[in-house]
Amino acid sequence: MDAGVNEILVVGAGPVGAVCALALRQFDVPVRVVEAQAEDARGDSRTLALAQGARLILERLGVWARLTEVTPITRIHISQRGALGATRLVAREIGVPALGYVLSYAELTAALKQALHAAGVEVVYGVAVEGVDAGAEAATVRTADGQARATALAVIADGGRGGMALPPWVDVEYDQAAVVCEVRTELPHAEQAYERFTPMGPAALLPKGDRYALVWTAPRAHAERIAALPDDTFLAELYRHFGGRQGLFVEAGPRKTFPLRLAYTGSAAGDHVVRIGNAAQTLHPVAGQGFNIGLRDAWELASLCADTAPEARGGGAMLAAYARGRRADVLSGLGFTDFLVRVFSNDDPLARHARGLGLIALEALPPLKTFVARRMMFGARG
Repeated sequence: MDAGVNEILVVGAGPVGAVCALALRQFDVPVRVVEAQAEDARGDSRTLALAQGARLILERLGVWARLTEVTPITRIHISQRGALGATRLVAREIGVPALGYVLSYAELTAALKQALHAAGVEVVYGVAVEGVDAGAEAATVRTADGQARATALAVIADGGRGGMALPPWVDVEYDQAAVVCEVRTELPHAEQAYERFTPMGPAALLPKGDRYALVWTAPRAHAERIAALPDDTFLAELYRHFGGRQGLFVEAGPRKTFPLRLAYTGSAAGDHVVRIGNAAQTLHPVAGQGFNIGLRDAWELASLCADTAPEARGGGAMLAAYARGRRADVLSGLGFTDFLVRVFSNDDPLARHARGLGLIALEALPPLKTFVARRMMFGARG
């Protein structure tokens, strides 16, 4: 695996790493990717919610046209259980074709894999990275096959699961877990998503095909209990928890649970080394911000590399500029999601009334609603 020191090496071929590599190639910056999983590894079963801003990035890279099973979100209904106050976001009122899009992680990764191949980006599959050594002139990436490669910039995009993971500066373990599955409702979704805040945590319904993708957060012990319920009992409990806006819940797919946390490690990882996506920050899934922030990380880093002279790529000045440019978007996303979890996941009467007034105000002030929606779609620069 010979590589010139001017080449940028992306560690991880997941969506964030793949988007970074495709953008670098589009900007004529030399790039190569190393991925620990085999090329034919089974695709992840997760559901993704892409913001409108993420669609624009994928369109620019020629990936969007490869996606065939995408469900748009044209309306979002936001409410809290057991109290007044609700707001509705509508795409046409904000001047966009959709507020977001729902698709499977497996389909996105397959489309990105095809795009990497079509663009001529070399991806070395089945090779784990054991470590990265920062250096004054270049970084050295050490792989499990005993090889070492010098690179102008090592981009760690492995989701924080590889050998380069560092203790985060901020690490909050929420006493919540998410129950995820697909459900079918009595009424068609009509491209409307729901965000329902409850004292146990938020519950989201995202339109996906002819069904909904459900993300139901609850205290961990409760989440494990409801995930293990028989289908009929699970559907009845979901109806009691969520309400009847979509009629009855009539079918549920297999359920999975995963713990929720907020972690911020930051992009800085040493000279000629940078972290992006979940390797830099992990967010609670409320409002669907984490994955979209990771895609913006990838795009902004590639754009900055293209604007930097080859001999200065990966240097301290470039990485400091990248960190400054991403700080507002990342920290506002972390703060926004943490605020929603803490303020909306309780049953304090005063807080409940304050939340209701906030939702009523948001509904009554279209400019404020547009501001919030654009921040969710495009980040801090929305």
